[in-house]
Amino acid sequence: MGAFALVDAQTPVVYVLLGVFIRTFLHTGLFIVTHEAIHNVISSSRRLNDAFGYATSWLYALLPYKLIAKNHRLHHRFPATEQDPDYHSTGADKFWPWYLKFMKMYQADGQLWTSLIGIGFIFCVFVGLQIPIFNVVLFWIIPMVISSLQLFTFGIFLPHRQSDSASGSSHPIKSTHLPAFWSFLACYHFGYHLEHHLNPHLSWFQLPGVYRDSKM
Repeated sequence: MGAFALVDAQTPVVYVLLGVFIRTFLHTGLFIVTHEAIHNVISSSRRLNDAFGYATSWLYALLPYKLIAKNHRLHHRFPATEQDPDYHSTGADKFWPWYLKFMKMYQADGQLWTSLIGIGFIFCVFVGLQIPIFNVVLFWIIPMVISSLQLFTFGIFLPHRQSDSASGSSHPIKSTHLPAFWSFLACYHFGYHLEHHLNPHLSWFQLPGVYRDSKM
């Protein structure tokens, strides 16, 4: 909320860009919590995991947690196959068609209207609080869009694209080979994707150790 109120026309561009980066990173963190909830690693209580999942998926982009959880479990059961809801078999090395198909799937069955009405309502609340529209777009709408691209890139496209799967490896899932610090900044270690699929019971912050051990 501070960025909404403090940034104005006199704010140096570098500070604005840093603010957008931090907002995007924190926004992505909401979905990481949703992902942790799906895998029941937040708590030993399934109900508590689901409570976090419902809350964070709604805060992230008014998304339906039950659908996300259902599709993600299918994704783990049938990765990079026709049974994987997140996979795009037609032109699976093409980023934008796959991204649009991915986004469309989670806006089906009336969810698009829920998202549009909900986001429109929240937008009006921000404006009613006299927050400049420019700041709302800059620190809420844009981070939401960038976050979706970030999650898709490191959690879906790079690990599962066809060109990598056809490279001769025996496993259809790949990891993004980044040092732990950059992997964290890129997408909370979502890039260590093979390690995640092999160890879905581990939290995101445990994946660097698994990745490091696999390289020794």
